[in-house]
Amino acid sequence: MYGVETRVLTQAVKRNFDRFPDDFMFQLSRDELTQWRSQFVTSNPARKMSLRRSPYVFTEEGVAMLSSVLRSDRAVQVNIAIMRAFVRIRQLAHEHADLAQRLAEVERTLADHDHDIQRAFEVLRELMKPPDPNPRRIGFQGGNHE
Repeated sequence: MYGVETRVLTQAVKRNFDRFPDDFMFQLSRDELTQWRSQFVTSNPARKMSLRRSPYVFTEEGVAMLSSVLRSDRAVQVNIAIMRAFVRIRQLAHEHADLAQRLAEVERTLADHDHDIQRAFEVLRELMKPPDPNPRRIGFQGGNHE
């Protein structure tokens, strides 16, 4: 992934072991390694073509940490991309904090005027009702009188 040989990666991890806590990296157990080997039919343990040691397995955090301890061009580019992503996430969190604050202000304003808003909707509902087809006539009726 970073354009380095496995031995270079292993050496970098061993030199910087304190940067890889258990939630960043672990090694496969003997059973996991045996099961993993069984998935590769081209591996021939008789000819010593298989792995002799359990490989390191990296979590997302471990993969990110690798980009800071490896010296390949690709690792440097990945590290730069990770830093830019962290900055962008922080900016988005700040922008959303402002939005959340504004939304809370609108909610408070609406709560202050809740009764007025409800009354306005009641009036609108009354105005939207269709007219009564048979209205009762009360009072003076104009018309032709002969």
